Amino acid sequence: MSFSLGLTGSIGMGKSTTAKLFAAQGCAVWDADAAVHRLYGRGGAAVAPMGAAFPEAIEDGAVSRIALKQIIGQSPDALKRIESIVHPLVAQDRAAFRAQEISDILVFDIPLLFETGGDAEMDAVACVTVDAGTQQKRVLARGTMTVEQFRHILQKQMPIEEKIARADYVIETDTLDHAEAQVAEVLADIRSKPGHA
Repeated sequence: MSFSLGLTGSIGMGKSTTAKLFAAQGCAVWDADAAVHRLYGRGGAAVAPMGAAFPEAIEDGAVSRIALKQIIGQSPDALKRIESIVHPLVAQDRAAFRAQEISDILVFDIPLLFETGGDAEMDAVACVTVDAGTQQKRVLARGTMTVEQFRHILQKQMPIEEKIARADYVIETDTLDHAEAQVAEVLADIRSKPGHA
């Protein structure tokens, strides 16, 4: 039986990089954002139901995230309808991954793990963290959002202090070497437990 480790953290804290470190150490990684991209892509399972609910969101046989942002901006209740379509499909994708993977440790990279109650499905949770200044620098360096947009996203996420308090492991991503060493420690700890050798 594989061990399920949830991996979470706030925007810009190095979660994707940390997920790659887990993969490099032999873990199978499921990425929630990548799953949504698959579902929204041409031929993806979300295209037909989203097209039925929001025909204007479909472009070239795929769900347009830009169109969805506009729809959500115009209609506050649209987000709940979108989530009611997408969340069950994401859960199915996650279940399929869990059923087919044979790695001893499965890592589930889920930004809103605590917010969506996904931590209940995990054997343990690791939360990545870094100081607020570094976090903001990283996000703005991507060149995809303004300071205001960044702050707006932060307001929608659970405060990092609360995530850290609820997590079983905390990984500080101040440097790549430090993060890598902590990932190794987390894996050694999990593998040392009875039933996960």
